[in-house]
Amino acid sequence: MTGTTRSSDGLDDRRKRLLYRCWHRGTREMDLILGGFADAHIGTLSDAEVADLERLLEVPDPDLYAAFSDARPLPADYADGIYLRIRRFLDETRH
Repeated sequence: MTGTTRSSDGLDDRRKRLLYRCWHRGTREMDLILGGFADAHIGTLSDAEVADLERLLEVPDPDLYAAFSDARPLPADYADGIYLRIRRFLDETRH
C-alpha cells in the first residue's frame, strides 16, 4: 500500500497541498518517487524549491517517469533544481 507516512501537521497550506499532490499522481511509481521525497523533505524546502516542485508536477507522469528511469531526458528548463535534488534522494535511498 502506498501513502504518506508524514503528518501534514505544522505545514502551511501550500506545502500540505503539495504533499497531497506528490502522493496522488495517478501512477504508483510516481507516487513512490515524489511522495517519498515529499515525506522526507517537504518541511525543509525553501519557497523557491516549493515553486520548483509545483512546476515539476506539471510534467505528465510518463515523461517524468521516463526521466527518472533514464529512458528520456526532461526538457532543459525542468532538468535542474528540484529535479536534481529528487534524483540525489533516489540515489541515496537505493543504497
